Amino acid sequence: MKLLRYGPAGAEKPGLLDASGTIRDLSVHLPDLAGEALEPSALARLAELDPAGLPEVSGTPRLGPPVAGTGKFICIGLNYADHAAESGMDVPPEPVIFMKATSAICGPNDPIVIPRGSEKTDWEVELAVIIGKRTKYVSETDAMSHVAGFAVTNDVSERAFQTERSGQWTKGKSCDNFGQIGPWLVTPDEIADPQDLSMWLKVNGEAMQDGSSRTMVYQVPFLIHYLSQFMTLHPGDVISTGTPPGVGMGMKPQRFLKPGDVVELGIEGLGAQRQEVVADD
Repeated sequence: MKLLRYGPAGAEKPGLLDASGTIRDLSVHLPDLAGEALEPSALARLAELDPAGLPEVSGTPRLGPPVAGTGKFICIGLNYADHAAESGMDVPPEPVIFMKATSAICGPNDPIVIPRGSEKTDWEVELAVIIGKRTKYVSETDAMSHVAGFAVTNDVSERAFQTERSGQWTKGKSCDNFGQIGPWLVTPDEIADPQDLSMWLKVNGEAMQDGSSRTMVYQVPFLIHYLSQFMTLHPGDVISTGTPPGVGMGMKPQRFLKPGDVVELGIEGLGAQRQEVVADD
């Protein structure tokens, strides 16, 4: 299934994308795509529905993030060997974990907002894993049974805030609209192998990132297992698994976003995003 949330920010409704690309309303079956609605039994009930029997949503509504109530937005740094190399850093001996504020989460086509004082706002296409049930001390073998689905995310980053302002990376990762997720939550039955997905990103039509989840250092089952040793994961938590090479920070000369730019990105089987870049008020 391709599950989504549509409507104005803060008032989204749950929906489903049918085989023809039409949005179908799920409001009569659940209040939102959050919490218990993401658990395996709940998703199994949704899968039994006939999409043709669900109300059709007219027009082209705004898409919100495909999951609500996210308690943790966990990111993995330097998880592609070729991206670590372009960043001038070694592949870490264990996953690098940092948090992105949940207030950064927005819809897949909402604008990238360059914060005040920004000099180096950058892009990062990433595979997001959305947790579907309580996960603590899970084995790597059982980890995938805890996944509700996968999505595209843009881990927008302000590199000067991140690396030149002392302290941890969080403040360069957590500005408003620095976490576009979607367009859909795609359930695992539609993704044969999350470690074999092509990934791409363009700025103003120019290809910047062209990679694959094949080159991920620490793969999805291990990451879920690893994180669950340090914190309990809950339904709706998002794990952003790292980016392939081609970010602005790694270019010579470096290149960063400015108001008026347009960023497009996508992952095989998971859909695409489009964001206009604007300056904060």
